[in-house]
Amino acid sequence: MNIFQGIFKARDKPKDALGGGRYDFFFGSTSSGKPVNEHTAMQMTAVYSCVRILSETLAGLPLHVYKYNDSGGKEKYLKHPLYKLLHDEPNPEMTSFAFRETLMSHLLLWGNAYAQIIRNAKGEVISLYPLMPNKMTVDRDANGRLFYLYQRSSEDVSSLGKDNQVYLAPTDVLHIPGLGFDGLVGYSPIAMAKNAVGLAIATEEYGAKFFANGAAPGGVLEHPGTIKDPQKVKESWNAAYQGSANSHRVAVLEEGMKYQPIGISPEQAQFLETRKFQINEIARIFRVPPHMLADLEKSSFSNIEQQSLEFVKYTLDPWVVRWEQSMCRALLSDSEKPTVFIKFNVDGLLRGDYASRMSGYATARQNGWMSANDIRELENLDRIPAELGGDLYLINGAMTKLQDAGAFAKQAEPAPEKTETEETTE
Repeated sequence: MNIFQGIFKARDKPKDALGGGRYDFFFGSTSSGKPVNEHTAMQMTAVYSCVRILSETLAGLPLHVYKYNDSGGKEKYLKHPLYKLLHDEPNPEMTSFAFRETLMSHLLLWGNAYAQIIRNAKGEVISLYPLMPNKMTVDRDANGRLFYLYQRSSEDVSSLGKDNQVYLAPTDVLHIPGLGFDGLVGYSPIAMAKNAVGLAIATEEYGAKFFANGAAPGGVLEHPGTIKDPQKVKESWNAAYQGSANSHRVAVLEEGMKYQPIGISPEQAQFLETRKFQINEIARIFRVPPHMLADLEKSSFSNIEQQSLEFVKYTLDPWVVRWEQSMCRALLSDSEKPTVFIKFNVDGLLRGDYASRMSGYATARQNGWMSANDIRELENLDRIPAELGGDLYLINGAMTKLQDAGAFAKQAEPAPEKTETEETTE
């Protein structure tokens, strides 16, 4: 048993422990007393919004398979077997959008994304199925070779077999790791910042209980004498005056009893400020601009577009590179890698407004490095036939050398007609 424990030890399942002189980052209890895992974290609106924004944005990007042509340029490789899987449907059960959205949510919550690769007899990829990261173990065997051990459940696909534990070779798994310490597996952003998420959960729960109590703090019933049954008095008081449904009711006190409220007010506890700061803290974890979480306090017409561009460049782009390189490494054969590649198209997120795009197109058109059809393709318009000049590359002729001024006009002038005397002489 000790031998198997030494071989099959999880690398992407941090334990609730501290040992060996190094920290293990884990889900679990926090300083606020609230447990944090992938499920409780997703119940926070800020976490849910960040995960949804990043997952849906990446899933909505155009994904194509390209190849280099003889002229050195690139073109879409529509006949490649991977094109339909990545662009349309990776398996018969889900679309490409749902597949990428699922894997991206796994990557943001667990720090790793896994998918099973199904190949035919030729070694070509015919389908991709997502795998749950919390059921996957990644490690090396005694010979130093990487392996994946998956704990199968009833909801998994039949291609995994019927065994409870399924051994998968690296060639059978599409693994997209997040930020980690060894480069093989990533750590969960939620686990790394669990105290920040736990504080957000605690403040949200405090607010819910406060308003459930009629927005009134707790208190003490003072009696000048001795109460025979204090529990009964407490229960009758709570039944009559506790809860939001009983708020603003008039209390009747007997036998000289006094009600003395205790506790701190939400203003003193800075309840709203704490909640607002934690939302910004969670947005900072995922590097999502606050205005995308409906926080427009520091946003204006002049900077909101720049924030959106920074979101693409500094937040989305690293995830896109992770996806592209992982797919090229796992899905392409060694013979295809020099000439075939997989790439997302993020140009649509960098388009800007209509006036800015038209100004850029005009500059490109006048300087000869874009044709009319190149521009129309970017705007999803129909191509102009070649005979009508749709593929022509033109330049602005206003800037010419001084000695060439008027050369075009001189060439266009008709030759002078010969006189009768010149014709007779000839």
